[in-house]
Amino acid sequence: MSDHSLLTYRDDGAQHHPGAVAHDLDALRAVLGHLPQGEAGVRISGIAGLRTFLAGGGAIGSIAADILGPSARAVRAILFNKTAETNWSLAWHQDRTICVRRRVDVEGFGPWTVKAGLCHVAPPFDLLARMITLRVHLDDTPATNAPLLIAPGSHRRGRIPVNAIDGIVRDCGTRACTAAAGDVWLYATPILHASEAASVPTHRRVLQLDFAADDLPGGLEWLGV
Repeated sequence: MSDHSLLTYRDDGAQHHPGAVAHDLDALRAVLGHLPQGEAGVRISGIAGLRTFLAGGGAIGSIAADILGPSARAVRAILFNKTAETNWSLAWHQDRTICVRRRVDVEGFGPWTVKAGLCHVAPPFDLLARMITLRVHLDDTPATNAPLLIAPGSHRRGRIPVNAIDGIVRDCGTRACTAAAGDVWLYATPILHASEAASVPTHRRVLQLDFAADDLPGGLEWLGV
């Protein structure tokens, strides 16, 4: 099945928004242009130029607000840059951590890790289940250039043990989230997803943003974008 219009966030946990940022594409590329271009993934925080796009009335933030309501805010951002030199693959998995300002030990949150100097922690699963992730495509991502693969509906299976992932992927089936530059893919943060190495690699930049509407408990604070 290749018609993206058949996937909906409500039923499948993923939805395609074609051309959602097409008019802002040059401006977005310029805002992110100072970031390292040779790294596979760069974790982003404190880029003031992104705020207009991520606000509730912005081209990106409005998609999140439609799902999470007016309290939606971007809480983590990563710029992925896949090229012929950085042409990786990623096994099926769930995203299970959030990024916070500093470590505060709160019941139900853990284990803790530090990635690129930033504090990450695994929260209770019900918090992840209330989050969404947006992938903003800065370049074309056809089937030959490693589109994200998702297992529709897998976000409803809770925290999935590693040894159960393959079976659930078979049960749910898979879809390739191909995209044109300027498209946005929305998906439920806990959905099972993967990425193959590109068979015909070309520049493929994706700005990935996690959004949440919840405040964190016990003095924990989102790092934010």
